[in-house]
Amino acid sequence: MIVTILQRDIKWADPKTNVERIAQAIDRNLGADLYVLPEMFSTGFCTSPEGIAEGIDNNTLQWMLRKSAQIDAAIAGSVAVTDGEHYFNRFYFVKPTGEIVWYDKKHLFTYGGEHQRFTAGSERVVVEWRGVRILLEVCYDLRFPIWSRNRGDYDMILYVASWPTPRVAAWSALLVARAIENQCYVAGVNRVGDDPACNYCGGSAIIDPYGKTIASCADNTECEASAEINMEELEAFRRKFPVLNDADII
Repeated sequence: MIVTILQRDIKWADPKTNVERIAQAIDRNLGADLYVLPEMFSTGFCTSPEGIAEGIDNNTLQWMLRKSAQIDAAIAGSVAVTDGEHYFNRFYFVKPTGEIVWYDKKHLFTYGGEHQRFTAGSERVVVEWRGVRILLEVCYDLRFPIWSRNRGDYDMILYVASWPTPRVAAWSALLVARAIENQCYVAGVNRVGDDPACNYCGGSAIIDPYGKTIASCADNTECEASAEINMEELEAFRRKFPVLNDADII
């Protein structure tokens, strides 16, 4: 399976412009099985979602469905969503068949006040796509290894993020750690540019189960990077060096 990560600048609270620019980037990079976008890719990361969050049947999700069907590939990324009386940082995984799987961010970023207006999810979500089992995670979830512990139920983790420049060293180190300790592939997609609160430099990368970076984006620039998720190699590595069999029970 080929995965393409799209490291983007995001125009604040402007879904139409952001979606149009992402669609153009995908069209320039056709041929992948999965395209992964940053956290809140249609609006930028907002902790005050009033007037910014989109409804559950929103235009961004409808675009994901149409584009996925058009290119015969899955599209994944998080959107600020209002659902009933609650706001969620909702990570959508959309398949070309029209199937929608989503994960609501579990660990809300209390340092930035995300917890004050958003509701935390409680369900861990693994989606299967073209022979690969994929765990969905959002930004701050990266700092909590027990939540993402491999229980033998996934082969890859997706982390979509708006991870600020001052803490990007932690982002890069933890992506590698999650790949090594869970004996899996990891794709981490961060944004670049500025919002009203922070600067972002990217650091988007795809890491293999040995902790080696197999694809990455240049810092401080919009770009795309692709890599193959090789299940035969992953399964051979797990048979040869079966560390997951010795993991602590949680």
